[in-house]
Amino acid sequence: MRSLLFVPGDSLKKLEKGMGSGADVLLIDLEDSVALDAKEEARRITAAFLSERGRDGDRPRLFVRVNGLTTGLIDADLDGVMRSAPDGIVLPKTVGGADVAHLGAKLAVREAEFGLEDGATRILAIGTETAAGVFALGTFAGSSHRLTGLTWGGEDLSADLGAETNRTEDGAYTDPYRLARSLTLLGAAAAGVDPIDSVFTNFRDAAGLEAECRTARRDGFVAKMAIHPAQVPVINQAFTPAPEAIARAQAVIDAFRTHPGAGVVGVDGEMLDRPHLLRAERLLKRAGRL
Repeated sequence: MRSLLFVPGDSLKKLEKGMGSGADVLLIDLEDSVALDAKEEARRITAAFLSERGRDGDRPRLFVRVNGLTTGLIDADLDGVMRSAPDGIVLPKTVGGADVAHLGAKLAVREAEFGLEDGATRILAIGTETAAGVFALGTFAGSSHRLTGLTWGGEDLSADLGAETNRTEDGAYTDPYRLARSLTLLGAAAAGVDPIDSVFTNFRDAAGLEAECRTARRDGFVAKMAIHPAQVPVINQAFTPAPEAIARAQAVIDAFRTHPGAGVVGVDGEMLDRPHLLRAERLLKRAGRL
């Protein structure tokens, strides 16, 4: 996956529009974009949408962002949508692997109750929305076989920290959020799951989004979340490996296959070792999944 588009769960019109956006994943939201008195209606709309569009052959993956474990709302969210078999659940305000394991247990019960395949529902964790979550980013490894990705967010974290803003005047993140971003990347790598970059909130600034995508891809993120359909093509292009990169990766792999016992090989005048092989294999694997 490259692009993950947030869509409010209480708007069928926006959900249908999201299906045609080109996003790899729709993140159907029952949390921040839905008012408290609209939660039940959002569950109903989301469940009906999942039941109808989940049967489509060529569609984005459909994840649901539920309300957090401490809100008192998550069980009603899961009871409302799990019978319609979402592809995954997004867990906000996650505080480490223990929260993922807790959600995994809730999902297992509902999969059994609704006759769904055991373990089929994946988990995407948002790990930096509180200071406690940032300190727990190294605890996701082994927490659940359901965990497919780890992402971060700076808006809720800035509220938790009491910050005036999370970006400088030139648009760059300030130090606390750069740290949270870096630790998310490291935590995802340690857990063996996809690192996914946060949203770019200015949906009219395509150039700024493209630059942030380039930086994220350079550092090791494999996808980015979006808040508007117009952002999806920019994200998809940025995170789709270029033909030149694929050819280069294949050349590296071929060189090691030709010399299976070698620790170092030469490709186009450059000496490469095992970390270069691992990076090439990951790029081709990602390209193959698209």
